[in-house]
Amino acid sequence: MLRQLIREGRLVLTDHDGKVYEYGPGGGETIAARLTDKGAAMHIAKDPRMGAGEAYTEGRLVIEAPHDIRDFVLFVMGQANRLGGGSVLKPKGALRRKFDQLLYKWEQNKRDRASANVVHHYGLTREFYELFLDVDRQYSMAFYREPGNSLERAQIDKKALIAAKLRLGPKPDGSPDTRPLRVLDIGCGWGGMGLFYNKHYGCEVLGVSLAPDQVKFANERAEALGVADKVKFQLIDYRDVQGPFDRISSVGMFEHVGARHYDEYFAKCNELLADDGIMLTHTIGRKGAPGGDDPWSRKYIFPGHHLPAMSEMVGAMERTRWEVADVEVLRYHYAYTLEEWYKRVKLHEKEIVELYDERFFRMWQFYLVGAEQSFRGAGMVNFQIQSVKRRDAVPMTRDYIIHEAARLSASEETPEWHLDPKFKVAAE
Repeated sequence: MLRQLIREGRLVLTDHDGKVYEYGPGGGETIAARLTDKGAAMHIAKDPRMGAGEAYTEGRLVIEAPHDIRDFVLFVMGQANRLGGGSVLKPKGALRRKFDQLLYKWEQNKRDRASANVVHHYGLTREFYELFLDVDRQYSMAFYREPGNSLERAQIDKKALIAAKLRLGPKPDGSPDTRPLRVLDIGCGWGGMGLFYNKHYGCEVLGVSLAPDQVKFANERAEALGVADKVKFQLIDYRDVQGPFDRISSVGMFEHVGARHYDEYFAKCNELLADDGIMLTHTIGRKGAPGGDDPWSRKYIFPGHHLPAMSEMVGAMERTRWEVADVEVLRYHYAYTLEEWYKRVKLHEKEIVELYDERFFRMWQFYLVGAEQSFRGAGMVNFQIQSVKRRDAVPMTRDYIIHEAARLSASEETPEWHLDPKFKVAAE
């Protein structure tokens, strides 16, 4: 496998018994790795997509200084992607591939599993997420107007872009709304989007999530800001929400719906939205045809998730009476976001190991860099799809998006990243 894979630079691999193997022509980057026990090589070889991450997490695969696991993954997977999407790393055998397909379909978020799947990831401690997210705790793609922007600035620009696409200000004809718009934020995270809508437009917001501590923390933030009467967060499945709402946003939640539930999801959202309303769906997606998902991430990080193809989303929207008003494909933004998260995780290795253990720290490293390489060259992108029930709900051109996003962004100062006690409201 490695002889097929390493076509640039050099990989030096030392087995558990001290025997050294070298792969690649040299002349470029050289990365050294070591296997610590007799069974590690076979564990990786029988299914590299699972085995490499498991071996690194368990300390069976060690990357030698001065490089780390990010260097290793980007080096190996960059070459795998150039060889044809990493097919050399997939397990062999029709039976194994069929099993993977059946497992992938079975694991997608059924209603009775949805809460447990969400808590598996989002139920980690507040202190942990604070160690690498921006100060507003945005746990989705940041929008890098310039590659050198800080994560904090890029997350502000992301919120500004989404809010602009929701058109929370005047109506398309320029007339003001006579009452505050009512906004539903599905998968509200720690409340940052909902609070942003209220701050800039005075909206009444309901955020919903299946992660108990996220909901608790978001309500604490609203209370501390004095807007708890306008911005509320509930621990509830979106399928149990009662409408109507003027706007619906879904940021980083659609990945957890599961392909076989797409029609159900968009039908419920259609029911919840006012006739002249707007919905904005922001999700990770795949640039090509529908397919399966990374099995390592499915097992260890996001059980039940599915990353949609555009055709899967739009097909479900068509079947549930939506009209697509605007589509934007965002390509490299999440790669920059994940790179910054990785740097901050590495910076706080000691604190993360104290919160959990070394195994968890290595698992999180592998998750972040695996995701980063997917956005750098393996076919992952972000979609933002604006959908309406009536085509006159938005202006004829999308100029309003550009102008309003710029206005919102300019109105927000860029905070510095630090562990500010005010973002630990009632944490003690």
